[in-house]
Amino acid sequence: MIITGSLLIVCVMLLLGVSVYVAFGSVLIFIALVGDQSISGYLPTGATGIRSLVLLAVPLFMIAGGIMEKGRIAAPLVALAEMFIGHIKGGLSAAGVLACGIFGSISGSANATLTCIGGIMMPHLKRANYPTGLSAALIVSASPLGLLIPPSASHILYGWVAQQNVLKCFLSTVVPAIILITLLIIVNQFQLRKVTDIQLKERPSPFLPAIAHQGRLAGPALMMPLIILGGIYGGIMTPTEAAGIAVVYAIPIAIYFYKGLTWKTLAQTIGSSGVTIGVVLVMIFMVLIVSDNLIAQGAPQLAKQMVYSVSENPIIILLMVNVVMILIGMLMDDISGLLLATPILLPIAQSTGMDPIHFAAVIGVNLGMANITPPTAPLLYLGAQICDVPVSRMLWPTLVFIIFAWLPTLMLTTFIPELSMWLPELLLGR
Repeated sequence: MIITGSLLIVCVMLLLGVSVYVAFGSVLIFIALVGDQSISGYLPTGATGIRSLVLLAVPLFMIAGGIMEKGRIAAPLVALAEMFIGHIKGGLSAAGVLACGIFGSISGSANATLTCIGGIMMPHLKRANYPTGLSAALIVSASPLGLLIPPSASHILYGWVAQQNVLKCFLSTVVPAIILITLLIIVNQFQLRKVTDIQLKERPSPFLPAIAHQGRLAGPALMMPLIILGGIYGGIMTPTEAAGIAVVYAIPIAIYFYKGLTWKTLAQTIGSSGVTIGVVLVMIFMVLIVSDNLIAQGAPQLAKQMVYSVSENPIIILLMVNVVMILIGMLMDDISGLLLATPILLPIAQSTGMDPIHFAAVIGVNLGMANITPPTAPLLYLGAQICDVPVSRMLWPTLVFIIFAWLPTLMLTTFIPELSMWLPELLLGR
């Protein structure tokens, strides 16, 4: 009764548009009343769970992403991508996908990637006569690359919850992200095949000096993921230390090199990031307590029994796990979805022989896709605001990207473990 009631309350309240932390707080009140528990007993559970040095990396990466977003750091990355493929039909929109991947590796955030790249790319795409609905849908569909390409706050949380090596979790989604980028570009090209009035961007001449100049401008931004990931995988620093270095590195290049921030606007940016961090940490606190109570009530075992009562075929079981994760991701943000889904669904996935690092990639692709999947689709509605395009014009091309790019990526990631396991095993061993 407690498990069913808890899930029902969460689903109903989220569908009504209630904030995630309020929805989970309501569940805690329900559990306290029905289960005859003391609400004060929740506090030690949440405090113990949230008091983690690994978890400190999440707010630090959020601050670094905020500085990158406001510091005009994405503009030279977009310009560099445009120089290579902007003269090809569909090249400008493909440059937007590549820019999402590059900026995602810097910010680690889908929202920051969408806000920054969408704001920069859409004016270019509109001037070049690209279909606005298709272009906005493409940028929205590519923005979850910020969740897949390391460093990613979501994978830090997954490694923490699942007790797995965070570095391996980072690497597990690299190959799926490359597959997704490729499919998004191909599907976009197919949808552009009947568009005839696109204005192509002239290739700079002389080409090599222009590329070298733009490369120097983009260099400091491109160095950030290299410094962070090189330090982490070189054993020089932990993910938390790397997040701190990211903040320290981002400040001077945003202020003195790209001149997108001043010391005054930096303080405002950090303050704005602090508000977001506060909301996220309260949300994590609430979800952790709910998750702990559901585990105590036997939710993982009950979920496993329900799944195996339908089928014992590993393929069917993994398909069911994927469907549940998509539904969870459609109702809540990636962090809440990850914290709720991991302890319940990971044991089911492991029962089919799936490695926890492989599951990190599956849950990453799932939650990324769910954030652009109607009816809730938080990134879709944010993209409509950023790109100034009605959701109705974005809906059909977004569904095309989901069906022909995201779903194939998810199926390949789920059923071909080597795509997720090859890179972690190559660099870090078994």
